[in-house]
Amino acid sequence: MDLAPPPRPRRRPSLTPMIDVVFLLLVFFMLASRFGLDDVLPVPLAGSGAGYSGPPRLVELRPGGLTLNGMATDPAALPAALADLTETPGDTIVLRGAEGTKLQAVVSVATALRQAGFTSVVLVE
Repeated sequence: MDLAPPPRPRRRPSLTPMIDVVFLLLVFFMLASRFGLDDVLPVPLAGSGAGYSGPPRLVELRPGGLTLNGMATDPAALPAALADLTETPGDTIVLRGAEGTKLQAVVSVATALRQAGFTSVVLVE
């Protein structure tokens, strides 16, 4: 008569490898994450500010470049060209992105204008 060997007692799985994997994932996501504050770009929409006065100051961004009052302008020369059209740095500058323009281009121009000292940049659609 064949007797079956006695059943082995069940081993409990070790949790050490799972803890190691969780720790490595935690370290990975901590190193891959960005901690800090995002910058806020205050760009009011048209109609939410004071009245407009003075010569036209329309900066239009297109996929191929930018124009100031319909004339092609180099982005580096934009602050100087706008300085000729404004009396004070608080004069309103209208910024418009044409269809197909990337949002980053609009943000870059608005940031450059703010850094040049223009405090009233208005975004229109």
